[in-house]
Amino acid sequence: MRRSVARILRNTSGAVAPTVALSLFGLIAAGGIAFDYAHMASMNTELQSAADHAALAAATQLDGRTGACDRARAAAVGMVSNQTLMANDGNGLAVTVTQGSGCAANSTDGVRLYQDINHTTAATDDSNAKFVMVVVDSRTAKYALTPVVGALSSGAMSATAFAGLNQAICKVPPVMLCNPKETTDPDFTVANYIGDGMRLISNDGGGSYGPGNFGFLATNAGNGASVLGQELGSSTVPGDCVQETGVTTDPGNMISVRDALNTRFGIYTSVNSACGTNGTSCPPSANIRQDLLLRGNGAQYSQLGFVGSSSGNSKGWLEGTNPYPGSSNIGKTDHSLSDTEINNIDPMGYPEDICHSFSSTGVGDCTQGLIGDGNWDRYAYFKSNAGTNASYTAAETTNATTLNTNLNLKSWFGTTTPTRYQVYQWEMANASTRLKSKNSSVSSSLTASPNPAKLTGEPSPAITPSSTAADRRVLSVAVINCTAEGLKGKTSDVEVQKWIDVFLVQPSEPRSVGVRTSNSDVYVEIIGETDNATNSGAVQLIKKSVPYLIE
Repeated sequence: MRRSVARILRNTSGAVAPTVALSLFGLIAAGGIAFDYAHMASMNTELQSAADHAALAAATQLDGRTGACDRARAAAVGMVSNQTLMANDGNGLAVTVTQGSGCAANSTDGVRLYQDINHTTAATDDSNAKFVMVVVDSRTAKYALTPVVGALSSGAMSATAFAGLNQAICKVPPVMLCNPKETTDPDFTVANYIGDGMRLISNDGGGSYGPGNFGFLATNAGNGASVLGQELGSSTVPGDCVQETGVTTDPGNMISVRDALNTRFGIYTSVNSACGTNGTSCPPSANIRQDLLLRGNGAQYSQLGFVGSSSGNSKGWLEGTNPYPGSSNIGKTDHSLSDTEINNIDPMGYPEDICHSFSSTGVGDCTQGLIGDGNWDRYAYFKSNAGTNASYTAAETTNATTLNTNLNLKSWFGTTTPTRYQVYQWEMANASTRLKSKNSSVSSSLTASPNPAKLTGEPSPAITPSSTAADRRVLSVAVINCTAEGLKGKTSDVEVQKWIDVFLVQPSEPRSVGVRTSNSDVYVEIIGETDNATNSGAVQLIKKSVPYLIE
């Protein structure tokens, strides 16, 4: 018996069973914790997915137009059809978002709108709501296997997503200009300048850009003068889209710019690779009304016409001997021309604003400096171009006060003070008046008088704006506060204040009378702000808007 007891005491068989029995409680607890943690993580994924989708949907509506804020809120709520299979708080399966209203960033709303990417400044209206934060309503997952079943839970869990709209403009030449009103109107309130003429000054030195300078934006089309010429002159703009903001500026060859933009007027300094054989890749507008004349021994319109001095070339596009407003009128305080002076204008294209035209500096007495006031010499234009033009013959009147009565400008343009762009469009649409003049033949002489517009018929081939053809005399341009952005040469991540459409008033050419424009400078008229809705998908441009998650 004594030996049996000793043997039992020495036996170790089954010793692990008590250990397992004791540790089983810990193993079950650990498994329960893992299960419930996975349960909680899965619910978080469900909520985050709903928040991400809702934020992206809301961001697509932030186009700056009326109703953008409410549309963004509705889109966020409408997108959330997600269900959370992991929430077991008794509130059903649906994931919800508190919609709210207006453009504020109220902490009680599930949709909060901001002006900045740091979400520190709440939006105040539809135009400045640029970013959206979506917070889904909180849910709870009760623990199932953790000890004290049902007594513990995840607590209230939610998810947040922050998104914006990354926009790009396509099918437009990559042109930018420095806000001429940066110090007084940094937002560049486009509505204040519609119809105003504006002189854009080239930055030939390549140094820091200042108000009124213009330049270019980088694309992936490549580098060099030939590529730049294609981007600015070709009817099919190479390269991909340009970001609407956060752009990169790219110094360019200003002479290439002049040559490329001038092809839109049918002026070809040379035939090069940018425009193809005989310039066919860079066709002009069907309406090339301008202040230069074509000299060429009676020849008809030639795509090989070029700009040059009257003494050095036997043919080409040249400044006439009596350009508007005439050398003797520069500095004239009353800005008036006699009918005789008007009849002798050689030729009369669309002019600068009067306050620019009578200046020797190109700025003149325009109170806005490089931006004019939209008051251009309509009387001189219509009277000078009356001649054989049946619709304009009534401009042969004694003074400007009877101009509207005789011509009925209101019925033609909807206003008695049409912009140059409106007149251009009207002439484009009325072929019988297009490019007509007192003298419709090309002359080999620059001395015949009066010869106000030696333009012959229409260029061929040429572009008439349509659903498949962009207007060759309209550009969409990025407006940048160059001083604030420290713009110098190639600069990345530059903020664009506005995209605006401008009308090319005149070819880029130095003009001797008053030295109003220098080589490579461009004179334009402001048409208005580039519009998301009316231009989206149009041939003039395509604005791509892609929502993206920020955090």
